[in-house]
Amino acid sequence: MDFPARPQQPARLPAGLVEVLGASPVYVGSNAQTYLLELESEQAVRDLRPDLLHLLDLPVKAVIVTASSAAPDYDFVSRFFAPAIGIPEDPLTGSAHCYLAPYWASRLGKTALSACQASARGGALRLAGERVMLGGQAVTVMAGELNLNQNT
Repeated sequence: MDFPARPQQPARLPAGLVEVLGASPVYVGSNAQTYLLELESEQAVRDLRPDLLHLLDLPVKAVIVTASSAAPDYDFVSRFFAPAIGIPEDPLTGSAHCYLAPYWASRLGKTALSACQASARGGALRLAGERVMLGGQAVTVMAGELNLNQNT
C-alpha cells in the first residue's frame, strides 16, 4: 500500500498521558492530535497496558508508542491506540506507519525499514521519498461480487 509520509514535530506531553499509559516516554512528537511516543525499550512497548477509558478524557486523537527493536529482524516496534475514533488498539495500522517511517528513517539514517507492530499480526514497511510503502501479511475476511445493472 502507498501512503503519504506524515512527519511530526517535537511536542509537549499532554497532561495526564503518562498516568494513562503507565510509561514515561523518552521522546514526544505530534502531528495535530496524533502523538508519537518513543519508549526506552521494545519490552516497555510490549508490556504497555494503557487505561483506554481515561485516554478518552485527554485531547488526543491517537497515540503511537514505539521503540527500537531488540530483534535483528526489525528496526522498530510499535503499538497504536485510538479510542477517541473507536479503535481501542489496532493490531496493524497503516496510518501509524505514516508517522513512524519518517521518524525512524531520520533517527536511523535509513530509507528501507522493517517494522513490527507488537500485536498478533505484524507488517513490514519501507520509506520511499515522500511516500510510505507498506507491505505485510493480510487475511481475507470477506469476499463478494458486485453486479451493477446497466439498464437502470
